[in-house]
Amino acid sequence: MLTMDALKAYGANVQEGLGRCLNNEAFYLRLVNMAVKDANFQKLHDALTQGDLDAGFEAAHALKGVLGNLALTPLLAPIGEVTELLRARAPMDYAPYRDAIDQKYAELTALCAN
Repeated sequence: MLTMDALKAYGANVQEGLGRCLNNEAFYLRLVNMAVKDANFQKLHDALTQGDLDAGFEAAHALKGVLGNLALTPLLAPIGEVTELLRARAPMDYAPYRDAIDQKYAELTALCAN
């Protein structure tokens, strides 16, 4: 079961995210649980693996908004960086970003599953 303490330990700025949810803890936790089910995580992973910068940007940009609103900083940081690189269509190896995002996503998913 996802808790505020678990999210704090993960590195989320729960006070900021909670503030955006009118300090309704149950609502905030429900939104976090919904966020981990966002199909854009898989879309971003696939796009970065395949080198599809356009699809990668669309998925990353969508996730950046969701994660920013929920203040899920450990995921927001690498996704924010990759969003700007994809926006600029930077020719590079995106695997390190993909791997960092996958790791932080797996950690968050595990918190939601418990």
